[in-house]
Amino acid sequence: MDLSLTYIIVIFALGFIGSFLSGMLGVGGSIIKYPLLLYIPPLFGLAAFTAHEVSGISAVQVLFASIAGVWAYRKGGYLNKQLILYMGGAILVGSFIGSYGSGFLSEEAVNIVYGSLALIAAIMMFIPKQKVDDKPLSEVTFNKLLAAVLALIVGIGSGIVGAAGGFLLVPIMLTVLHIPTRMTIATSLAVTFISSIGGSVGKLITGQVDYWPAFIMIIASLLAAPLGAKAGKVLNTKILQIILAVMIAATAVKIWVDILW
Repeated sequence: MDLSLTYIIVIFALGFIGSFLSGMLGVGGSIIKYPLLLYIPPLFGLAAFTAHEVSGISAVQVLFASIAGVWAYRKGGYLNKQLILYMGGAILVGSFIGSYGSGFLSEEAVNIVYGSLALIAAIMMFIPKQKVDDKPLSEVTFNKLLAAVLALIVGIGSGIVGAAGGFLLVPIMLTVLHIPTRMTIATSLAVTFISSIGGSVGKLITGQVDYWPAFIMIIASLLAAPLGAKAGKVLNTKILQIILAVMIAATAVKIWVDILW
């Protein structure tokens, strides 16, 4: 294990950037950290992580990034408890199934699942959304069965790649369940936290976690996620949606270019 100063700085910086964006946009951060961990370390002359190592590190780190983000959003009525209950329970089961099963998949299969999830999320982010941001938070309603079924499917797919599924939960909440943007960001962080418990356990059981980089990224996420959440509270919701859409689309393109070429 290379624990040089360069290694520590690079991994910490990747964790900090990913977690800041994670807290700001309501995603666990894997949508950002998966490609960062896969492609950036070799640019600094460091050994490249495998897809399995990246998914394992991401799974454990997201656990801490999402809870730090939720803590920053705990006041203001942004957390929809019913949505957390229905989607959280379903995604916990799905993420454990997916993360445990990922141990039996090849590197390329893990990347293909990731690329597929990112592509679906990117398309959904560009679908026109109903104007619900002006609706009082206490009046928000949703289809409970649909929310649970979608969360289960997201959990299985995201468990495979070590993501907690936040990057898919956000567009699902916005476009399918019609939840206001800020409530979506706060609530998806809470559901992401629950999902990452199942994901982390599955990755740990199957020995896919590289402990040192995971530890460095956890420290970074505990510092950066609350800062990102503060930024997310003041930024225009339209800008937040555009940032997330562009990031997800760019990641999907990069992954598919690598898979196909």
